[in-house]
Amino acid sequence: MDTPLNQHQSPPQQWKMIYLARRNPSLAEKEFAPAWREHSALGRQCRNVQDKVVGVTQCTRLGMDGQAFALRGVNQDYDGVNLLRLRDLGVATDIWNDPETRTIMRPDELRVFDRYVRDFTLVAHERVVHDGPLGEAILFAFIPRAPELAMQAFLEALVLTLNSLSLTGRVVLNAVEAERPPGFDFDAIIEVWFADANAMQAAFGQRDVREQLAASIGTMCQLDKAVLMAAGVSHRRS
Repeated sequence: MDTPLNQHQSPPQQWKMIYLARRNPSLAEKEFAPAWREHSALGRQCRNVQDKVVGVTQCTRLGMDGQAFALRGVNQDYDGVNLLRLRDLGVATDIWNDPETRTIMRPDELRVFDRYVRDFTLVAHERVVHDGPLGEAILFAFIPRAPELAMQAFLEALVLTLNSLSLTGRVVLNAVEAERPPGFDFDAIIEVWFADANAMQAAFGQRDVREQLAASIGTMCQLDKAVLMAAGVSHRRS
């Protein structure tokens, strides 16, 4: 269903569908990533959309595999993030309406997730703030803007702030489209990439990630409603 991920550059106005997922409660934490890979494999049967999806990266919350990992200030109530790179914006609608997707993928969704995929998927376009390799670990920040800020002003302020931080890995700002599932009212999704989980842990140490964000972007967003997740790449498909 997917073509290889571009490791270093993104085309202009790269569109994505981004999942913020919880697993089916009947799955143990260690069962989630394998079940998700099985679900993704079904996509190869959906030939009508194979040319529309140009990359998939599945990321699961660090620590779910039984490896010790602790980072202060991150959320533990979501289990995964999927970065589904699209050929164009129209794909975000086409996928839900595609007969093969509805027949093959949708019936399997509730085996893996706590709800249908459409109900936790955001559509966004990305801006690479700091280029670099993708790595294997990502700090995600799903952020709602402060009510008094217009969307464009919010995004411009975020770019300036992210550029001012001492971040050495790849940093991506995803601007979320206006139509969102209920309960997922985020305006921006930030990706901060690290070589691996150890590198992420070393970057923050014992510091609270949410407090660090509050110091830099707290005035422009509703940080109390933000979701922060430390995740590792569990699956890439091409």
